[in-house]
Amino acid sequence: MASVVFFRAVNVGGHQTFKPGLLAKDLARLGVVNIGAAGTFVVRENVSQTKLRAEILRRLPFQPELMICPARDVLALARGNWFAGAPAGKDLGRFLSVLSKVPRVKPPLPIEQPAGPKWEVRVVAICGRFAISVRRLGETYSNAVVEKHLGLPATTRNWNTVETICKVLEQQPAPRS
Repeated sequence: MASVVFFRAVNVGGHQTFKPGLLAKDLARLGVVNIGAAGTFVVRENVSQTKLRAEILRRLPFQPELMICPARDVLALARGNWFAGAPAGKDLGRFLSVLSKVPRVKPPLPIEQPAGPKWEVRVVAICGRFAISVRRLGETYSNAVVEKHLGLPATTRNWNTVETICKVLEQQPAPRS
């Protein structure tokens, strides 16, 4: 089964830096596609999460946190209508946070930070190990809100990245030569 790999806290401010394109090239035999967002990869080949994690980690000079998800889970999530009741506009972005595991307890939704009409981040849904949010331009970042309220490590991507992941997963892989 195909997988999607999300790195947490890499290539930010000179911390835990690496070249995603080179890593994808090193892992080409697994059908790895670099999505272009810092540390986001589609893995087309059927490989266990344990083996995939080991293959990635042995190629890096540091030990990043990796959130590895079955591709079918990401595809199913992307089919949802998560933003139907959420505010929309030019100053709003849509985001997906991938959690290290499914939260034991789900807080009431929406979660707003700061609370009230001047919120900058609004978490609108939690589905398994995924949190879906809307963010206004401001200083508050979706990942910090999700981690604080759910008590788990997370990594966040723009919803456009989710759409790109789905396009790659739905394409036929190029034949091997």
